[in-house]
Amino acid sequence: MSQSVMAMIKDGQQYMKTWPMKKELYAFFPECRVVAATKFAIKTMPPVALVSCALLLQNLGAEYLPQTIAIGAFFLSLPLQGLLWLGHRSDQYLPPQLKSWYQEIHAKMRTQGCNVASAKSKPKYKELAKLLKTAFNDLDSVFTEHWFN
Repeated sequence: MSQSVMAMIKDGQQYMKTWPMKKELYAFFPECRVVAATKFAIKTMPPVALVSCALLLQNLGAEYLPQTIAIGAFFLSLPLQGLLWLGHRSDQYLPPQLKSWYQEIHAKMRTQGCNVASAKSKPKYKELAKLLKTAFNDLDSVFTEHWFN
């Protein structure tokens, strides 16, 4: 069930868009920090790579071109590493504790009248992200505070 690198990057981008960036989730899931770091890296690493390569070439000359290219490639790879991690994580099955929590939240949301997809028997992190995003967007803060405080 291995994916290609491009499929993992695409899944990572989708997972990054789906994951709810709420302060209540930071203590429970590393996704919040990885998504924030990846978004920051997507914005900042291309200019950092360009500036570092230009400065190295200016100060050290063309004889250090292989090292300059390696440093530029390193900076450009940082956002890709975050997207790969997110893509891999989104396709993993939930551990037993999170699976029961997912099913409990899903049942509560159904009783509240939310329009959610049917619960999966073996949910993955991407299904949890969709469920949490729906919970934070559609339900009032009293309901979500019950689960995260």
